[in-house]
Amino acid sequence: MTAPVDTVGVLLAGGLARRMGGGDKPLRTLGGKPILDHVVARARPQVADLLLNVNGDPARFAAYGLPTAVDVIDGHAGPLAGILTGMEWARAAHPRAKWLASFATDAPFFPDTLVQRLHRAVADDGAEIACAQSGDRTHPVFALWPVALADDLRAAMTQEDMRKIDAWSARYRVVHVDFPTAPFDPFFNINKPENLAEAETLFAEAVQ
Repeated sequence: MTAPVDTVGVLLAGGLARRMGGGDKPLRTLGGKPILDHVVARARPQVADLLLNVNGDPARFAAYGLPTAVDVIDGHAGPLAGILTGMEWARAAHPRAKWLASFATDAPFFPDTLVQRLHRAVADDGAEIACAQSGDRTHPVFALWPVALADDLRAAMTQEDMRKIDAWSARYRVVHVDFPTAPFDPFFNINKPENLAEAETLFAEAVQ
């Protein structure tokens, strides 16, 4: 699969991981490697370039060799701040990029066709934003965003205190792209310590 040249990506790794007891959730181990290793391996081939959105000292992620950026909105404003950070980085570093794909860093099994399918849905539906869903749940952090919306998003966050992805994206035409949940939900995410044990089981089954 060839990554679209007009699409870059952002890995959202700036959360506080409170339900995991704090620390860097993407650096917890899964299958003998940090969760982030699995996420990068899936995301990198799908986009032309990949930004790692982190908070705190980015040096702890230096081994990944990815560009890094802290939130452009202060105060741990959530994943919407990471999406804005990705949009503004895309505009500065890749002025020809029209699209930003966002990826959670606590869901190591997301499809390797994610960006391809989101693009196809935008084109087929005439939508402005494409968002993944599985089962009866939407996954707004796995989405495709027009970089041209960067100024609109910044205004919403700074002037309206917008913090919820769904509340902001509802202002635009959104298409939801359904992914099958068999043999397991590809957007299974690791929020709590017990989820990590479940992920180990899923990982072991996936590599058999």
